[in-house]
Amino acid sequence: MTSSPLRVVFAGTPDFAASSLQALIEHKDLNQYQLVGVYTQPDRPAGRGQKLVQSSVKQLAVEHGIPVYQPINFKQDDDKKVLAELNADIMIVAAYGIILPKDILDTPKMGCINVHASLLPRWRGAAPIHRAIIAGDQQTGITIMQMDVGLDTGDMLLKAHCEIGSTETYASLHDKLAKLGGIALIDAIEKLKTSEITPEPQDEANTCYAAKLTKQEGNLDWSQTAALLERQVRALSPWPAAYSFSQAGSMKIHAAVAVTASSASTILSPGTILRSDKEGVLVAAGEDALLISELQFAGGKRLKVQDALNGKHKTALEVGKQFSAIEQAKQS
Repeated sequence: MTSSPLRVVFAGTPDFAASSLQALIEHKDLNQYQLVGVYTQPDRPAGRGQKLVQSSVKQLAVEHGIPVYQPINFKQDDDKKVLAELNADIMIVAAYGIILPKDILDTPKMGCINVHASLLPRWRGAAPIHRAIIAGDQQTGITIMQMDVGLDTGDMLLKAHCEIGSTETYASLHDKLAKLGGIALIDAIEKLKTSEITPEPQDEANTCYAAKLTKQEGNLDWSQTAALLERQVRALSPWPAAYSFSQAGSMKIHAAVAVTASSASTILSPGTILRSDKEGVLVAAGEDALLISELQFAGGKRLKVQDALNGKHKTALEVGKQFSAIEQAKQS
């Protein structure tokens, strides 16, 4: 490498990516590289008024006077030309949300590297944080990888590990990994500049895929074990949130913990309320029971169970009532 500053292009969109961009901004003078451009997805309508909203990455780039580019994709010759004219040494990608074709990957002199929120080759794909919690993984982390045309299949450059706590939610683990991603990225860039990194191919025998999350995955199947249901609740908090149905209609379940159920509860149908008091609503599962401490009925606010028991839907939380994976009015 020459002594001239490294010319860096960054591509990302949500909060997770903004953490990596922030790390680059904070270290660029010290570490002798230049942020010559930021790519992010086009502004999207959001909220009740459907006003155009800038991505977290765009807001940060604008704040620091970094040129921003927002192509719909990289299929247009003009978009490819703009990137080429930035004369980047390297392009850093973090949760960009747009697939980069091979000619784009090959445009920067050192190619493109990705900040991925898992320990590859485990959990390639769009939702690695959610999938790790649902699966009951005890550890995850960040992988800085050299991008190729496959889905998170490129050589690994650096890994940083992170424990998954027993009460970890998507929100808490996301924030930990976002911060760790920025730290790992700076470490990787410095080692790339001095050729201290030896790319490591991924072991295809150990791969698994983190499919994009759907809202329907929040629908709790009470025949499953309470341990799995708890992980589902934690992994889907705050979005799309686990949910179920009662005689009062749909409700989101925001916080819950698996507990060992008495032998008497095993004869009850999964979804049956076993106990309902200020400590929570205890619901029979396929194995053991789920103690719900926070929930939200359709059209209402998120409530602690003790507050919900004083509300208009309190009868839906009485002992013996049933929670279901389908709307009860439609049950045969």
